[in-house]
Amino acid sequence: MKNLSIALAAIAGILAGALGYSLLNQPAPETDAVAVRAIVEQVLEEQSALAAATAPAEPEVASIDPAVLNPMIEQFLLSDPKVLQRVSTALEDTLRAEEAERSETALAEFHNKIFNAPDQIVLGNPEGDVTLVEFFDYNCGYCRAALPDLAALLEEDPNLKVILKEFPILSNESIDAARVAVLVGQSDASYWDFHSALFTSRGKVDKSVALAAAQDLGLSPVELELKMGDPSVAKTIQGSYEIAQALGITGTPTYIIGNEIIPGAIGADELRARIADMRACGRTQCS
Repeated sequence: MKNLSIALAAIAGILAGALGYSLLNQPAPETDAVAVRAIVEQVLEEQSALAAATAPAEPEVASIDPAVLNPMIEQFLLSDPKVLQRVSTALEDTLRAEEAERSETALAEFHNKIFNAPDQIVLGNPEGDVTLVEFFDYNCGYCRAALPDLAALLEEDPNLKVILKEFPILSNESIDAARVAVLVGQSDASYWDFHSALFTSRGKVDKSVALAAAQDLGLSPVELELKMGDPSVAKTIQGSYEIAQALGITGTPTYIIGNEIIPGAIGADELRARIADMRACGRTQCS
């Protein structure tokens, strides 16, 4: 457009010069400077109109009327209702894959805190070839129901390593019981006996229940209660909270085996199958 303006200006200059020369040779000038300018402006206007007429037209964008489009979409879906099923399945697969990727990333980032924390409770074979981690709350009914599953696995599998993570999320009583449990874990008393006693007790598990179970193992309830506020106790429980937050763990029981986070009490058979797959292919579900 800039080049066109320059060309039109040049034409106007030539016309003005030619008209000026012609006027100088006329005996009686009938056209003055104002008339010349008018002629030049007319030429410019005609050239601009010609350029506009020959310029490529702007592409037109068709507007979509929802009143027309929506019935078409509805008709398409009604003609093949399974489209929605396929979309739903594809969405679930995508979300599941994304969640698995996030979980594996978080598991790798928190690997040492999950599997090698110095203050964690280890049952079974400390050198076992497969590790089962359980996050639990002493007032969790599902954890109570899953206790026999864990007992069976420990008894039948000499190469299984079990790590227990205190994860008190259900009540303040659960937190008090977990504090006592951490102290029992720091002692020479049998943690499994303490653990089993709390899950087989009646009613809500609180500080008094936990202290009584510890006393049955030969520990002083007075000393334990005085130590419940120690920073080391809070640090152990806080460590479980941090791991759970990073992995998206929000309930109990939750298990970790290899590359998989398993929410809920899935039963001994499912746990056995995943442990067997870990030994066979290094993952909880072999292809």
